[in-house]
Formats: sequence, C-alpha cells, structure tokens
Amino acid sequence: MHSYHTPQETFWAGEFGSEYAQRNAADNHNLAKNLVLFSRILARTHAIASYLELGANQGVNIRALQQLLPQAQATAVEINADAFQILKQLPNLTAYHQSILNFTPPETYDLTFTKGVLIHIAPEYLPQVYQTLYNASRRYIVIVEYYNPTPVQVNYRGHQERLFKRDFAGELLDLYPDLRLLDYGFAYHRDPIAAHDDTTWFVLEKTGS
Repeated sequence: MHSYHTPQETFWAGEFGSEYAQRNAADNHNLAKNLVLFSRILARTHAIASYLELGANQGVNIRALQQLLPQAQATAVEINADAFQILKQLPNLTAYHQSILNFTPPETYDLTFTKGVLIHIAPEYLPQVYQTLYNASRRYIVIVEYYNPTPVQVNYRGHQERLFKRDFAGELLDLYPDLRLLDYGFAYHRDPIAAHDDTTWFVLEKTGS
C-alpha cells in the first residue's frame, strides 16, 4: 500500500489516473506529434546519452525519444499502476513505480524532463520536484507544461486543486542561478502537423557557474 503526501498524488494514482492513461494511449498519432515536438526541443541539445522523465504515464514521450535518441539510456517514474504496467514493457528502459515526491534518483542524467506533470503537483511541493529535476541533471532540463505568468488554479474536468498554471521554467531559473535558458517554444492545438494542447516548452542548461 502506497503512502502519499498530497490529494493530487492519490488522484493520479487512482481511478482518474487510470482513465487518463486509457484516454491518452501510446498510439501512432501521439507518437508522430511527439516526434515533431521533441525534434524541435532536442535541436538545441548535444550528446544526450541518458535521460530521466518524471511522470511518464504509459511512455508516450519515451517512445518518441527512443526513436530520436536510440542509443540513450532511458529512465522513467510513474505513479499510476495501470500506466506503469504498460510503461515497463518498453525495451531498454529503467522504470520506477512510485510518486515523484518519493523518488530519489539513483544517478544523474544528461537530460531530465517533465511534460504535463508539474501542472498537477501541489504547489507547495514544487520546490522539491524542481530540486529532483536539477540534482538529477548533468546538463539539460526540459519543461513542457501549461504556462501562465502568475500562479493560477484551473478547473480540471470538474475537479478543483488538480491543475495549476505558472511560470515553472522561470521559477527554476530563479532558484538555480547556474541555469540558463537555451530555447523555448509554443505547441499550438491547431498545428496541422503536431497539435498539442497549447503547451509551452523550455530548454534549460546547467552552466556550472
């Protein structure tokens, strides 16, 4: 039996998280649009031999990265048991079934990232997740999330306190002075090639200063 810190963790570990996994299957359509998105993101990176995804669900993003970075070591963390059962079947992947808030990375990676995950973290626990992203990264941190210049809470499929928008990348830059912004972009829901749900992506790099 898992013990969770927040209602948000229990929400995603339970029935709603399982239904989400069913709605967002790792099909060819999702793979194709993620290949386009991550191609754009990775264009500003170099020599990525390993990466870590926090909140990987079924592995939709991992599948794309395994095609774009076929030699790289993939590691992923997922809280929902049903999604994890699908995730762990991916080849050449180290997968952990646990909450991000309980996860201690066993090593460091060239790139750490989230996609549609920070928006569902209880705001008071964001600094802990930022620290995991930062400490586990040797060089790059990628954030793909809904953006808002100031923190707001948004009704999410009839639920309150389950989706939050803010400037996640900006908060990381403020917390860790040795990070620099390499690139950023917007994924529009009406993009004819690779439509995403109006998310903004950021590529940050550790400068070592």
